[in-house]
Amino acid sequence: MGDWFNRNFVEPGKLPLLLALSSFVLTFLITRSITRLIRAGKGPFGNVSSGGVHIHHVVPGVILTVIGGFGAVGSGRHGPAAAVCAILFGIGAGLVLDEFALILHLDDVYWTEQGRQSVEMVVLTAALVMLTLGGFSPLGVNELTGEERQNRGVVISTLAVNFLFVLLTLLKGKLRLALIGTLLPFVAIVGALRLAKPGSLWAGRFYRNRPKTRARVALRAYHHDRRWTGSWRRFQEWIGGAPDRLPVRKKH
Repeated sequence: MGDWFNRNFVEPGKLPLLLALSSFVLTFLITRSITRLIRAGKGPFGNVSSGGVHIHHVVPGVILTVIGGFGAVGSGRHGPAAAVCAILFGIGAGLVLDEFALILHLDDVYWTEQGRQSVEMVVLTAALVMLTLGGFSPLGVNELTGEERQNRGVVISTLAVNFLFVLLTLLKGKLRLALIGTLLPFVAIVGALRLAKPGSLWAGRFYRNRPKTRARVALRAYHHDRRWTGSWRRFQEWIGGAPDRLPVRKKH
């Protein structure tokens, strides 16, 4: 059954990646559903504690990620062992990235504005894995011909140029475009050529004495945020739940 599925639906060697992605997304969705029920005080679920210490689900996530990762390295890309390890790794990664913001801030920010970073990281990770599963290789090396693959100089030059575009995109404060650009070079090229975001390293270094450019950057960022931020926030809340609303402080 597994060989038939591999031959007809998945490229050779990519079944573990498909299983890891599926378990990753499913784990995140189930985990978010449970945490939202706990937050609302519904259902049989509750927080796990030991000795008065709240055990976050990132803890079992790290354990499963380590087991699945090392197991995958030892089992190769074929056979039932590889499939089991891929599923364990996907489950562990889903639990870990669901609390990415907690790891980043070293604080329980799950239901705060900072907690949105967990949802964003999960979405980006799933998108990158889906691109890889769809046949893309990092930095576009798969687009080279057989003869070019044999020419190490061409391969190294391609890697270096694309890495430069990715690096420029990062310096301009465009993390999402940089991540996607590692798989789709055209995205990194667009990010590298367009104006930097306000507050980025590039803007601070090269726009310091260019008031007109700073004004263009600020205006573009304003229009971008006005157009997309609301929709993106609603999408995040639809997936992961809305953050806690801070009470409005009354003026005396």
